[in-house]
Amino acid sequence: MTEPSKVIHVRNVGHEISENDLFQLVQPFGVVTKLVMLRAKNQALLQMHDVASAVGALQYYTNIQPSVRGRNVYIQFSSHQELTTMDQNAQGRKSGDQDTQPNRILLVTIHHLLYPMTVEVLHQVFSPHGFVEKIVTFQKSAGSQALIQYQSRQSAVSARSALQGRNIYDGCCHLDIQFSNLSELQVNYNNEHSRDFTNPSLPSEQKGRSSQPGYGDAGGMYALQPPGARAGWCCSGYVLSPIQMGNAAAIAAAFGGGLPPGISGTNERCTVLVSNLDPDKIDEDKLFNLFSIYGNIVRIKLLRNKPDHALVQMGDGFQAELAVHFLKGAMLFGKRLEVNFSKHPNITAGSDTHEYLNSTLNRFNRNAAKNYRYCCSPTKMIHLSTLPQDITEEEIASHLEEHGTIVNTKLFEVNGKKQALVLFDTEEQATEALVCKHASSIDRSIIRISFSQLQTI
Repeated sequence: MTEPSKVIHVRNVGHEISENDLFQLVQPFGVVTKLVMLRAKNQALLQMHDVASAVGALQYYTNIQPSVRGRNVYIQFSSHQELTTMDQNAQGRKSGDQDTQPNRILLVTIHHLLYPMTVEVLHQVFSPHGFVEKIVTFQKSAGSQALIQYQSRQSAVSARSALQGRNIYDGCCHLDIQFSNLSELQVNYNNEHSRDFTNPSLPSEQKGRSSQPGYGDAGGMYALQPPGARAGWCCSGYVLSPIQMGNAAAIAAAFGGGLPPGISGTNERCTVLVSNLDPDKIDEDKLFNLFSIYGNIVRIKLLRNKPDHALVQMGDGFQAELAVHFLKGAMLFGKRLEVNFSKHPNITAGSDTHEYLNSTLNRFNRNAAKNYRYCCSPTKMIHLSTLPQDITEEEIASHLEEHGTIVNTKLFEVNGKKQALVLFDTEEQATEALVCKHASSIDRSIIRISFSQLQTI
């Protein structure tokens, strides 16, 4: 048996699996410092920050078959104790850059800058990978640069892996990302050149100079995007898309630069019409529980003149397209749902509508990339999180058994937090359990439920 190593060897890595997919697979166990994709062999090597992190990942996946995008992958310790080969994302960089230690602050250089690069644009690109605390933009001889400080080092590592070498817009605004050696950014002003997202009360700057001492003048940076800028995300690797700029980087990170089969990414209609509902069993909150898997919910309206119809307004057109694609034909309460785009662009607020825009249960306000990655049609398996620490499998089964036949359950821990998988006999039973019990309470803990793409426990 291969001795423990901080380098993990992954086999059966199909072409549809991206670097970020592999980061997501092991990031709960520690920081990934290097990654090498061996595309010709359908393999990959990931180097964790230490041996203990790698051991934790291997131990966890001893009992659970890891699956990425519906493909089973197989992991083991590598015979290498250290990766010396420069990873693909670092090719073309200065020699020695690969030795920079991972840090929660990224130094970003934007080459071929044809369109504006403001704090807002950078936040849209980088925030899907974790909570961005601070951003500072400035001009140096190397070109337009920015310092981006995350709340955690792992978020910075994930962002660098997903975005290094990408273009923000088609054919321009090329990202070159390094780890900074700074320990903390100092931000004195909140404006288009610098921003402290943890301190919104900072004043705006009057003279247009960078608030990060020693990093030059930011006065040459633009404030608005010029008309006609072509934007989009496809396999060629550019980031901002017509789908909604705020979600574009998250979508890209989740789907590895492409989109799921059948998803165009061009829909602009945010409201969907759901029909063939059971009016005696459905309500707005149950519809929220189901549709919130595919995006944030703005508001929901049950049509009183058509009791088996409802309107659901999603956060943007792409999220609406995901909901239509994955839920059309799903079974719920003995009815096969019909889900289509509505002719109404939005739902007018009123006494007969339920508002969810500011709901803390909307799943895509944080970790959007992770949530997009888990979008799928209803399955027989559901995943439960935010469970009480002392919960048992019996208590979980008791909480859910009214919704169908439970075939198997598994309780486990990730980063010290209890989670569970529950396998039902049918997809319809699992869907009913999710619709009725997501956001329900067990021993004062509000549990969260989503569909799992795992086939077996």
